[in-house]
Amino acid sequence: MKTDIAKLLQKKKKQLLESWMTKQLSDAMLREDLMSNEELREQSNEFLDELLKAVATNHVEDINAPAYEQVKEVLSGISISRAKQGFSPRETGIYVFSLKEAIQQVLKEEISDDIQLLYQTTLSFNKLLDSLGVVTFETYIKGREEVIMRQTDEITEISTPVIQVWEGILALPIIGTLDSARTQVVMENLLQEIVETGSTIAILDISGVPAVDSLVAQHLIKTVAATRLMGAECIISGIRPEIAQTVVHLGIDLSNIVTKSSLASALKYAFGMLKLEVKKNHKEKTTE
Repeated sequence: MKTDIAKLLQKKKKQLLESWMTKQLSDAMLREDLMSNEELREQSNEFLDELLKAVATNHVEDINAPAYEQVKEVLSGISISRAKQGFSPRETGIYVFSLKEAIQQVLKEEISDDIQLLYQTTLSFNKLLDSLGVVTFETYIKGREEVIMRQTDEITEISTPVIQVWEGILALPIIGTLDSARTQVVMENLLQEIVETGSTIAILDISGVPAVDSLVAQHLIKTVAATRLMGAECIISGIRPEIAQTVVHLGIDLSNIVTKSSLASALKYAFGMLKLEVKKNHKEKTTE
């Protein structure tokens, strides 16, 4: 790229920024609830500054050149932050591709008398912005993956609460599919609570587990084994008829584990193990 083109764009930077902002703000799907116009302008101005500095090094088409490291760093930060803020892939892509249109407009106005130069320059900048668009989507995906992973961890923590239902008795209702990663969280939470409360009985309620296959059963057996190693007995409740049939059909041996059809039944059994008895208090009516 000829140096005069880089100088031209630097000279027309204010016009270029205004044109770019106009194109962004004219988008019908602009999310002003996620970012103010002032923030968008600051973000765009910072990126444009770094881009024009890199262009001045005459490496327009090579975004792997050292001059573009800062450009990619700024763009990556923008893409990741937009992913975490809730911007869609389309909205994030428009951010870069609308700049392509703004640059084309400035070039057409300034060097339209030299068709060959205009063609070559436009081609180079199109290639540059397309490459930066790929960087945008790659980093946006990473940002979304980070959000999803964080949300998955939070949901896992929320969906595996350990509740002390009585002194010495813990209950852990499991909702959803039980996989290896979640089993690890269940074990850690349950064992930690056993230590902290000194409980001797733990009830695993699987009423919210949609289906039990051999893998889920193995995860349950491992959890029971870990609980027993901590000196506590484990009861599995929520054994529905269809789950019982599946367990028998798969040949899974749960004979050494106490199982109950409901949490209430498991709690009653736990009371019996602790030699506790709950009675209904019938108040006698008094007459005057």
